[in-house]
Amino acid sequence: MAIYTLNPLHDSRWNDFIDRHPRASIFHTPGWLRALHHTYGYEPVAYTTSAPGEPLRNGIPFCRIRSWLTGDRIVSLPFTDHCEPLVDGLEEGKEIIDSLQRTLGGEKLKYVELRPLHASPLTEASMQRNTSFCFHELDLGAPLDEIFRRFQKDSIQRKIRRAEREAVQYEEGRSEALLKQFYALFVLTRRRHRAPPQPIDWFRNLVTCLGDRLKIRVASNAGRPIASMITLRHAGTMVYKYGASDASAHNLGAMPFLFWKAIQDASGGGVRRFDFGRTDCDNAGLITFKDRWGSQRSELTYWRLPSQNAHSRDGWKQKLKFAEPIFACIPDRLLAASGRILYRHIG
Repeated sequence: MAIYTLNPLHDSRWNDFIDRHPRASIFHTPGWLRALHHTYGYEPVAYTTSAPGEPLRNGIPFCRIRSWLTGDRIVSLPFTDHCEPLVDGLEEGKEIIDSLQRTLGGEKLKYVELRPLHASPLTEASMQRNTSFCFHELDLGAPLDEIFRRFQKDSIQRKIRRAEREAVQYEEGRSEALLKQFYALFVLTRRRHRAPPQPIDWFRNLVTCLGDRLKIRVASNAGRPIASMITLRHAGTMVYKYGASDASAHNLGAMPFLFWKAIQDASGGGVRRFDFGRTDCDNAGLITFKDRWGSQRSELTYWRLPSQNAHSRDGWKQKLKFAEPIFACIPDRLLAASGRILYRHIG
């Protein structure tokens, strides 16, 4: 079986394929791939068994990451929580994996990585398990009042009501003003976590490339932004992708308030699922927070085809650990600059 490659940014068949495929997500769309390309210079490519000129029957999108720091590799896809391989037949999938195995050796890559939403016989038989996360998703099939009743009473329902009593203001949209409010809180949050923020150009490019599929949500108190999030929407799913907050105002319940606003928006717009995203398995606090929304928890596993020297450049992760105290105290301008330098190597 022949394997072909295409550029999803230039081949119109890709957009048509994503629009009709039931398992496609916002991360498969040309808009997401274009934002990755414009911000980090990653080269998008999709593997398929469909010949040029034929309608696409299947496809797996990747980005080529070229880095002297973290190694050259192919990832499906950078900065995504998950990216389901859109291949239905096991034989077709195996042919694509075999082609990727040849690419791995021929281009002397560090590894090829898949980030499927669900494990499958294809990945389990052909690839090595790498990293696992917790994944949470909320079914929006019930009426809103019933969905609300499923939220944990003390930590979710009462915080939402507290935000409403405190007259926390809410604003949504895609304006530059809202983006700057989000980013100021994002830098504050990343400092709290001792990590650099992604560059603001990444978020600007997402706004430009995704259009009305993206929404910035901001909660304010007395005119001061105290929490913000970015949600993405495709077909029947809304994704919570980025969140940020001022810890000094957590008692006002602004983040639960924003989640509730997003869930109301999704339900009212006919969305069937709310995707809370991935969580590191050792982050018990965040896992518990997502559990309390009545969501379903599952395991999300990343799979790799590694090369023989797969571990030759993994020391950069430990170096970033050593840098955490620096990220916690350097000025905002330098913290943001470190993100601009580092993130193109991390995806």
